[in-house]
Amino acid sequence: MAAHVRLTFSRTRQRKVLLHPETVVVLNGSGAAILELCDGRHTVTEIVAELGARYETVPDDEVRQFLARLVARRWVELTDG
Repeated sequence: MAAHVRLTFSRTRQRKVLLHPETVVVLNGSGAAILELCDGRHTVTEIVAELGARYETVPDDEVRQFLARLVARRWVELTDG
């Protein structure tokens, strides 16, 4: 994730949220699961594989589209390697 973004648990909402300056994004379960794996060590392919191991069906294209939207907003940064 980008340095200015933080994933945390909101006690008030009883959900994971993405904190960005002046913005709070309330995540659903799958969004939180994806972002928990965005730790700088997992590739997108590894994230999809991990989610596939946890859940019965994980649409690869939906995970990639979700991450692409976050990259476009500069909330997630992709690195080489």
